Amino acid sequence: MMIAAGGTGGHVYPAIAVAEAINAHHPDVKLTFVGSVGGFERPLLDEADLKFDHYAEVYAGPLHGVGVLRASVSAAKLIVGTMQALWLVARQRPRALFLTGGWVGWPVALASWLLRVPSLIYLPDIEPGLAIKALRPFVTRVATTTDASAVYFRPGQTVTTGYPLRRSMQTATRAAGIAHFQLDPAKRTLLVFGGSRGARSINNAVIEIVPQLLAEGVQIIHLTGTLDWEQIAARREQLGDGCDDYHAFPYLHEDMALALASADLVVCRSGASVLGELPLFGLASVLVPYPYAWRYQKVNADYLVERGAAVLMRDEAMPDELLPALRGLFGDPARLAAMHD
Repeated sequence: MMIAAGGTGGHVYPAIAVAEAINAHHPDVKLTFVGSVGGFERPLLDEADLKFDHYAEVYAGPLHGVGVLRASVSAAKLIVGTMQALWLVARQRPRALFLTGGWVGWPVALASWLLRVPSLIYLPDIEPGLAIKALRPFVTRVATTTDASAVYFRPGQTVTTGYPLRRSMQTATRAAGIAHFQLDPAKRTLLVFGGSRGARSINNAVIEIVPQLLAEGVQIIHLTGTLDWEQIAARREQLGDGCDDYHAFPYLHEDMALALASADLVVCRSGASVLGELPLFGLASVLVPYPYAWRYQKVNADYLVERGAAVLMRDEAMPDELLPALRGLFGDPARLAAMHD
């Protein structure tokens, strides 16, 4: 079996979850993983306890939300990547292909379609992005997180499976998370994150209100992402004494499950993972959709907001509205409990 995933953690982590399940229940199945040249998939796979019989990379790049020059370069990469994928699929002869989105899926799916390999694509978001939309004619079936995604595909093409969750997510407990991060079980915990590279606007808004939150008895786990880590680490030093309850990290991998398990409230973007990981832990959230991309993050956020599990906040509103929103939620235990349910 061949698995292709890349682009974001929201694509790679569901692929890891599926690979874990295959390893556990069908250890005789040989797995090949296909990532993108220069992508960040390989380090994530290396950190996971997984058995892959083969790892390969093909060229790919985005066509949507980028300038003309980059789109032209991406188009050339996709052509080369398709030739690489044809050779790879012809050589490996997988019995099936599993995709989770990202542009790396395009050359692999096209090659598999040409060589008559059946394929299943998993859509982590509610609304498909351009890459998955382009793949619709070439894949056999589409697995979706919710029934709301069916309208984007031809009748009978989708099957609702829910969000695949890694083993570490399914086994994490609140007690283990509190112990791991050395938290005070009597205090409320705020978890803040913006993805592997981070979300600068969220980081800047949160670091400004850390003193007020700490003074009000809130402890914070802040995942800054790799891009802003040095800046936020320096700001933390400037806070001086009294910030022991502010725990900042550039990124967490397996420990992310423990951070989610220990949290009472989350501030984050609304990428695909919020549809699986936040409901798993029954977490209330303030969701801040990324404003400079296609609307899929807004659609994800609206889905949770409509079900009473989240509060929606505009990116540009955070400097003025984030602290009052957090105070309002922490100050209303009944509302917070209802959001958890």
